[in-house]
Amino acid sequence: MSAPAAAPPSLPPMASKPKKQPYPFYLGGLAATIAASITHPLDLTKVRLQASGDKRMIESIKKTVRTAGARGLFDGITGTWMRQMSYSLCRFWAYDESKKLLGATPQSPAWVLATAGVMAGSIAGVVGNPGEVVMVRLQGDFAKPPEKRFNYKHCFDALFRMVREEGPSSLVRGVGPNVFRSILMNSSQLASYDFFKAELLKTKYFDDNIACHFTASFAAGTVATTVCSPADVLKSRIMNASGPGSSSTLGVIRSSLAADGPMFMFKGWLPAWSRLQPTTILIFLTLEQLKNVVDWKRGSL
Repeated sequence: MSAPAAAPPSLPPMASKPKKQPYPFYLGGLAATIAASITHPLDLTKVRLQASGDKRMIESIKKTVRTAGARGLFDGITGTWMRQMSYSLCRFWAYDESKKLLGATPQSPAWVLATAGVMAGSIAGVVGNPGEVVMVRLQGDFAKPPEKRFNYKHCFDALFRMVREEGPSSLVRGVGPNVFRSILMNSSQLASYDFFKAELLKTKYFDDNIACHFTASFAAGTVATTVCSPADVLKSRIMNASGPGSSSTLGVIRSSLAADGPMFMFKGWLPAWSRLQPTTILIFLTLEQLKNVVDWKRGSL
């Protein structure tokens, strides 16, 4: 009787590729804070053009330097930090979570990415509204006549005084236009960056490097500026106003149409583009480098 054939040696189980860990939720907010600090003078000029009687970007910058010195170009910087570490931190986190819910990848159709941006913008617009009001008021204060200034010392002074002097409802002033603008921004800026980056990587001219990130963010910044301009102007004018009846969106639209005509919606487009373009580029270049640092740190452990 012949011996049973030996069983073939079992192969060792293939090692499964470890699933990549998600990046820290705060990376987007940190990247946005760094970028906004660098471009703050342009953002300040944009807000003053939208909310005051200034007509030209260069003249507005000269006026700021003439009245407050070079340091005046960084008026309200604490408000910018508060806004970025609330609104931007929330929007990047919510965008990533929304993409997970939708099963979206960078190769997904543009409308899927835009839907994730809409979801993120809806959340971040509400969460970041108090910081948005504080930032706009701090930046626009020195453009007003002395008797109409708020004279806030810093972002926390502004926050506490608004609640004490105007009530908690002051923190949601302009929340409608702000959420609308946030939806437009995130569905255009974040979604278009992912879309353009994926499309560039499909060509033979780009690899996943700084050149690709720069080109994708340049295109995303131009799209976002044009899409967001009308809501951005309304948001700045409503938030910078005070007094009964001044928070009515329809009232601001009527008065703006009467004073400046329909093109008021694109007032400050050039400084908005000049500010948002480098900011968008800096945000995504910084974010990609921060991700590289995280990957390097995880690989070195």
